[in-house]
Amino acid sequence: MYLMEKVRLFVRRRSDLTVDRHTEHKALIKAFRDSTYNFSEGGVRAALKDLTTPDALFRLCHPFEDTTGSQAFYDSAYAGLFNAWPDLERRDYIVVAGPDEFGNDWVGCGGYYTGVFTGPWLEIPPTGHQVSMRYHEFFRFVDGKVVEYQALWDIPEVMMQADAWPMAPSLGREWHVPGPATSDGLVPGPYDSAKGAATCQHIVDMLDHLKKHPSDPDPHSMEMGRFWHERMSWYGPAGIGTGRGISGFRNWHQIPFLNGMPDRGKYVDEITYHFFGDGDYAAVTGWPDMIQTVTHDGWMGIAPAGKKITLRSLDFWRVENGKIRENWVLVDLLDAYYQLGVDVFARLREFNKARSMARLNIPDGMSR
Repeated sequence: MYLMEKVRLFVRRRSDLTVDRHTEHKALIKAFRDSTYNFSEGGVRAALKDLTTPDALFRLCHPFEDTTGSQAFYDSAYAGLFNAWPDLERRDYIVVAGPDEFGNDWVGCGGYYTGVFTGPWLEIPPTGHQVSMRYHEFFRFVDGKVVEYQALWDIPEVMMQADAWPMAPSLGREWHVPGPATSDGLVPGPYDSAKGAATCQHIVDMLDHLKKHPSDPDPHSMEMGRFWHERMSWYGPAGIGTGRGISGFRNWHQIPFLNGMPDRGKYVDEITYHFFGDGDYAAVTGWPDMIQTVTHDGWMGIAPAGKKITLRSLDFWRVENGKIRENWVLVDLLDAYYQLGVDVFARLREFNKARSMARLNIPDGMSR
């Protein structure tokens, strides 16, 4: 708490000189990031309490959902993960900030949690090996405090690493998704509003063109080459995987996505998007930010239910020389399955009922 107050005092004194509010928000987030890098219950609870308002809304992926206040969030989400991965460690490779079109101030973090999986978590059997789980976490600030947290944790990625996969196979490449190729994802201050706005506008224009198809059946109407670099990488969530290049993106994600939900873009009036840019990076949240109907060919091995569902997606883009070179995407696939009547965790139990859920004691190799 003392450290956080020193940070706030420093940035307030400097705010009329060189430090803007978005740089301040990144500085305030750093104490929380540091506490989760060297994870301890007391340290993380204290950092969360100091960072957030008492009634802050915490919105997390299925099966956690919404909680109010940092202590309830820790109890429902972090406590079980820390128990299963006792050397839990956070690693950020993207930290960006900026205002959305409504004047809200956000910080977006992308990275992964890692540790040795020695105890069961969410009924996923422990492996005794190091595992990783990608996250995208967004923080909305008001008057120097976080009032809303939104996060997607790639829980299916953990299932996959535990050889406990209960869903359809991925079409894209499953691997350890990297951070930015340019190693500049922790964008420093001062905040450049003009550059952030330009990057953001490039993404908005790209998405507007994507939505032209399939209403316009000609895929060229999306003008993919205008917005995307020829060596682009689209890093999707576990269950979809990575697509390299425009052809990889189209074949391993976009075509199956639109074949299963061809009414993409018809319900945008029911969604509120929040875009913000920072340097060469842009981010978006909506919670949800897609509403579509699973029909025709179905999606991800799920039969077409004819049911309209919402999709939560938290995304980051990196623009290089005027085109998108990298795009990190997390989608709450477990929630999508749940809305369609598929209980992934029930399937997980069935697939893994013969697996041991006992905590693993890993020998240190020194004793005989």
